[in-house]
Amino acid sequence: MTDPAATGDPRPLAIALQLHTHPVGSAPGIAEARTLLAANIARLSVRLLGTCDALATTHGDPVALAVLPEYLLTGAPPAGMSAAHFRALAALDPRGPEIDSLGALAQRAGLHLAVNAYEADPAFPELYFQACLVLSPAGQVVLRYRRLISLYSPSPFDVWDAYLDRYGADAIFPVLATPFGRLGAVASEEIQYPEIARAVVLRGAEVLLHPTSEMGSPRPTAKELARRARAAENLAFVVSANTAGVPGTGLPAYSSTGMSRIIDYEGRILATAAPGGAHCASALLDIGALRARRRRPGLANVVTRLPVAAFGAGYASGQGRLPNELAATPGDQVSRTLLGRLQEQTIERLARAGLI
Repeated sequence: MTDPAATGDPRPLAIALQLHTHPVGSAPGIAEARTLLAANIARLSVRLLGTCDALATTHGDPVALAVLPEYLLTGAPPAGMSAAHFRALAALDPRGPEIDSLGALAQRAGLHLAVNAYEADPAFPELYFQACLVLSPAGQVVLRYRRLISLYSPSPFDVWDAYLDRYGADAIFPVLATPFGRLGAVASEEIQYPEIARAVVLRGAEVLLHPTSEMGSPRPTAKELARRARAAENLAFVVSANTAGVPGTGLPAYSSTGMSRIIDYEGRILATAAPGGAHCASALLDIGALRARRRRPGLANVVTRLPVAAFGAGYASGQGRLPNELAATPGDQVSRTLLGRLQEQTIERLARAGLI
């Protein structure tokens, strides 16, 4: 792939597409859930293509990057449902028809499409993972980041040794070079963990893709503050897409709405989507200006001033979650209840050690 550093002064048009999530977890069976999933992709296709056509007319430039909300295609796993059951209902097969449909959509729109979805993995047949996928204009999956920190869903850290043996360390924080810039992904609440964003920035990421589904608020929330902090402290753009609403659950449908943002590398909001429905935040990303800033010495160049080796020793001596907590647990026993209990055990262990 072309080195983006050699492409001059790219200014891609990026969008955070704020759409409604229609959950499939309450479907009476697998066939019904898959039918709903296909309908969600069809609905997405209409919205994305229509938005791209309108913006190309307005801006005079085609959309180069589209970021979609967290778990847009399926909704979140319902409370009490086992990992095995939700996997059957909603997890995408990496070589299945849903991926083919999303690839065809990216190809038809002629852009890089960032999707967040639950994904099956034949190497871990008892579980599923929440994945941030990027599909290229050629229709191929060119980036796959599996969410590392998740309270109510399995993550690679839960089967850490086997996952590293299977995929290697390079698969943990992948970065994608495109003709317009280098992309990394941060899933949902992971935006509140500086380490996730920093890990991909240290591997060259210039744009942080942030699919989320979060409570909207007219006042700054923890995630909102974190988005701007992650941008400024990493000299990186953040493209963050929230849901427009989540009907069909016990919560008010528009609890999760608004807050979709595009933020520049100084933490300034370039575009925002209004609450209360489907909207789009769009902005040109001045990658050339970002690169110039990263290559200019001074106090503000925080990325180049990092004493990374010093931090490694501190993290190595610390304590937190334990790896491999689900390595020997059957999928029909993995649930939100079990994962919550594991967090309680971590809290108890850290309290006994006098660390919290």
